Amino acid sequence: MPGGVQSEREDKVSLELNEEILQSMEVGMAFRDYNGRISSLDFHKTSNFLVTASDDESIRLYDISNATCLKTINSKKYGVDLVCFTSHPTTVIYSSKNGWDESLRLLSLHDNKYLRYFKGHHDRVVSLSLCSRKDHFISGSLDRTVLLWDQRADKNQGLLRVQGRPATAYDDQGLVFAIAFGGYIRMFDVRNYEKGPFEIFSVGGDMSDANAVKYSNDGRLMLLTTMDGHIHVLDSFRGTLLNTFNVKPVSSTSTLDASFSPEGSYVISGSGDGSVFAWSVRSGKEAASWMSTETEPPVIRWAPGSLMFVTGSSELSFWIPDLSKLATYVGRK
Repeated sequence: MPGGVQSEREDKVSLELNEEILQSMEVGMAFRDYNGRISSLDFHKTSNFLVTASDDESIRLYDISNATCLKTINSKKYGVDLVCFTSHPTTVIYSSKNGWDESLRLLSLHDNKYLRYFKGHHDRVVSLSLCSRKDHFISGSLDRTVLLWDQRADKNQGLLRVQGRPATAYDDQGLVFAIAFGGYIRMFDVRNYEKGPFEIFSVGGDMSDANAVKYSNDGRLMLLTTMDGHIHVLDSFRGTLLNTFNVKPVSSTSTLDASFSPEGSYVISGSGDGSVFAWSVRSGKEAASWMSTETEPPVIRWAPGSLMFVTGSSELSFWIPDLSKLATYVGRK
């Protein structure tokens, strides 16, 4: 069976992403059984699992290979805001949404058991990033701190103070992490973070609140989204600002989300008016757009190694190419 999945994945990727394919993408499947907005979603890097968190206080686990919901777990006491997979495909870390307990929780979805609580923040956690190589993660909060954690310990391993709403991200190697706030992205060496940033990248005077920081899969590019509706794409080694894509601004209670396609050639993003856009990193131009009846920006993620992305709003939508629209593939058997 794994061999079958592998060859299927290779087939998907061999159909190389280009603008024609992007423009043909549409919702192939949607789950409309949410009773609140989806606030966060994450793909597991090496399995077919997707996890979502919603304002209806549910955490849901999906198998994307057959588009089924495997499990729904309710977090009525704490609420749920951000959710991330650990290296284990049925263990997640999530943040609360109840206004009185800002602990992070390590939860086994397999048997609905809390494995650990991480206490340290005193206001809403707005950024959560896990290191894919080690059991480490970082969290950024409106309490103007970024905390460094080890999944095996209740207490944080380090604290960094920031001047503003922080957005955080680990690079894929787990050697560097980025913290963005106040118009700059600060780069830290995991082993020497106490010494302060080894590099500070400017995003061209955009001082609005940082919303999300992401790395491309190969680690060469990074993006920063901000409340004013800007998506900045930078060279992650030199800090050169390559592109700034512009969408409608978002409210202080929303988050402008964006994601690199697997090979890093395109960025997909939400917008303050609920629309979805795709941009070419190479040309700096808009490659595709999809209007929406939603009025808030969706959370958005490209599925690893696949010609599919997912958006979460009041429903969960799987976007795939409609091959019948592609001149290249019409008439193929």
